[in-house]
Amino acid sequence: MSGPFPSTHRSLAAYALCRSALQLTLIALTMALFAGCKKASGPPALGAPEVTVMKVVARDTPVDLEFTAQTQSSREVEIRARVDGFLDERTYTEGQEVKAGQTLFKMDPKPFEAALLTAQGLLAQQQARLTVAQQNLARVKPLAAQHALSQKDLDDAIGNEKQAQAAVISAEGQVETAKLNLGYTTIKSPLRGLASYARQQDGSYLIANASGLLTYVYQLDPMWVNFSISENEMLRFQDEISAGKLIFPPKSEFVVTVDLADGSEFPQHGTISFANPAFSTETGTFLVRAVLANPTGTLRPGQFVRARVSGAVRPGAILVPQRAVLQGAKSHFVWVVDQESKAKQRVVEVGDWNGDNWFINDGLRAGERIVVDGAIRVVPDVPLKIVGTLASTETGGKKVVEKGGASEPQVPAGGGATPGPAAPRAPSGASQ
Repeated sequence: MSGPFPSTHRSLAAYALCRSALQLTLIALTMALFAGCKKASGPPALGAPEVTVMKVVARDTPVDLEFTAQTQSSREVEIRARVDGFLDERTYTEGQEVKAGQTLFKMDPKPFEAALLTAQGLLAQQQARLTVAQQNLARVKPLAAQHALSQKDLDDAIGNEKQAQAAVISAEGQVETAKLNLGYTTIKSPLRGLASYARQQDGSYLIANASGLLTYVYQLDPMWVNFSISENEMLRFQDEISAGKLIFPPKSEFVVTVDLADGSEFPQHGTISFANPAFSTETGTFLVRAVLANPTGTLRPGQFVRARVSGAVRPGAILVPQRAVLQGAKSHFVWVVDQESKAKQRVVEVGDWNGDNWFINDGLRAGERIVVDGAIRVVPDVPLKIVGTLASTETGGKKVVEKGGASEPQVPAGGGATPGPAAPRAPSGASQ
C-alpha cells in the first residue's frame, strides 16, 4: 500500500528507533554511575585499633616532693681586723682550704708592742706605790693600837693601801689590753673551711669598724640546703593530709636527696634540720633547711640544686602512664575498656606527676582497664584489638613492667581468633 509520502514515513520510524536506543543508553549509564557512587560513598573497611591496656591498681605509693634549692655554708665567718693599723702581709692562698688556727693576715705589730711596754711600765709604778702603802699601813696599825696615833691616821693609811691596790688592778687591765691588741695583729681562721679572696691588699691601712673586712671563710662540712614552700603548696598539703590523701612520716623525718645542675645525684643524703615558724612577708614562702654531710667539699655555697624530699606516702593512690591520659576540650580523659573490649571515654581529675606517670585523683576505680598505647586511634564502642597488657608490681621501690596479652580477649579484624602481635615495648617512663 502506498501513501502519498512513503519516504517520510520511513524517516520518522528510523528517527523514533534511534531516539529509543539513545534513551536506553542514557538510562543504563545513569544506573551504572549511581551504582558506582553508592559504592564509593561508604568508607573502606578498617581493622580494629591495636592497643595496649593496663589494669588500674590502687596502692600506697611513696611520693617525692621536689623543690628548687640553694646551698649555704653551715658556718660563714667574716674575717675582720680588730685593731687599727697597717696590713703587712697576706699569708694564705686565696680560694684554698684553710685550717682552724691558720694565720691569714699579719698587721704591723710595732705600735702595739710599744703600747704593751708602756702599759707594763705603768703597772710597775702602781705596784711600787702599793708596796709603799702596804708598808705604811703596817707601821700605823700598832701605833694606833697603843693610841699613839689618832684614828684618822689609821683610816688614811688603810684608804691609801686600797687605792694602791685598785691602781695596780687597773694597770694590769691595761697590760692585758695591750697584749690582746698585739695578738690581734696576727689574724687567724677560727675554723676549717674555704677562704675567699682578700678584700684588702698589703700596705692598706685598716680601720676596725669601717674597712676592717678582710675575707670570708666558709665551712663546707656539713652543708646547708635551703628551699622554700609557697603558701599555696602548704595549704594544699594540709588539705590533702586532712582528707587522708597524703601521709607525712612521723616527726617529719624526711630524707633529702640533692640533684646537681648536671643531673647527677649527690651521694650523701640529709635530713631537715630547721623550718621557719613564720612565712616571709617579702616572698610569701616558708623556709625549710636541710643539712647534708659534705666530706669531699663537692657542694659549694651558693649552688642552685634540686632537693627531693622523700618520706611522704599517698595511700590507695591510682597511678597511670601519662600517655594514657588525653586532653579534651574541657578536661582530661582516658579510654576505659569494658568486658566486650570496647572503649568508653571517661573524664578524670589528674593530680601530681610521679616520673612519667600521673596520679588520678578522681574518675577511675581499681580493677578497671584503660588504654595506654594507641589511645589516639580509639573509637567509642568499636571493638579493640588488645595486643598487650601492662601490669605493674613494686620491687625495691621501682615499678617493673610485665608485657604480653595472651590472657586478654583479642578481637582481630574480621572477627577471627588469630593472636595479635607481640606487645609493644614499654617506654622508660613505665619503670619508675
